[in-house]
Amino acid sequence: MSETHATVTPGTPVFPPGRYGRRREPGRRRPLLLALTVAVLLGVLGLAAAKLYTQYGDPEYQGEMISYTGITDSRVVVDFRVTVPPGGSATCRLRARSHDGAQVGLVETTVTAGSGQRHVRARQEVPTSARPFIGEVLRCRPAG
Repeated sequence: MSETHATVTPGTPVFPPGRYGRRREPGRRRPLLLALTVAVLLGVLGLAAAKLYTQYGDPEYQGEMISYTGITDSRVVVDFRVTVPPGGSATCRLRARSHDGAQVGLVETTVTAGSGQRHVRARQEVPTSARPFIGEVLRCRPAG
């Protein structure tokens, strides 16, 4: 017996008999499982962000460029200021770049604040392999 408009409820699609197999019932939604999955995912991402922040984003160690002078074919002198915890030390990475943006010099230096001081002003020569155009402070991190 084939389906007719009298045997089918309005709005239900009509398919030829014997084709396309058996129609499945609409699936049951699981909002609790979705909410739990999202909560676990957010927790894992939060832990990863916290770990990366403590590893790379310590705000107590801030390097600030003051000036670069003494540019010759083989060096540049970088003046910079570092904020550290009171009486602490920091290792700063300084680099020199040529006019086309290529890195021509790189040096790491350690600076130490006096007792109770949070700011250290330092001057460091960066040896270069070609004539530099600029000297800059890349980053500062805890010494050690």
